Amino acid sequence: MAFNHYAKLKRILADEPDGWYIRRIDQPTTAKNFRGEVVQYDYYYRLYAANGTMIKYGKFQKIDALAQILDMPVESLPVVD
Repeated sequence: MAFNHYAKLKRILADEPDGWYIRRIDQPTTAKNFRGEVVQYDYYYRLYAANGTMIKYGKFQKIDALAQILDMPVESLPVVD
């Protein structure tokens, strides 16, 4: 079974108290896809706890993939500027 980072984020957020949020970071980053290819992104997202601390393993690139695994629309995710 392949590793799924978004499934891990779902488990992390299930244990996280209410108030967590997402921040978009406009800096280039890379990630390896399921085929082992390295993909370049111009930005990434980071999860934060309600108290403002970064959530461990909370860096990701595809907000639509997170929304899908959380079974919610992208528009309802708590993204802050």
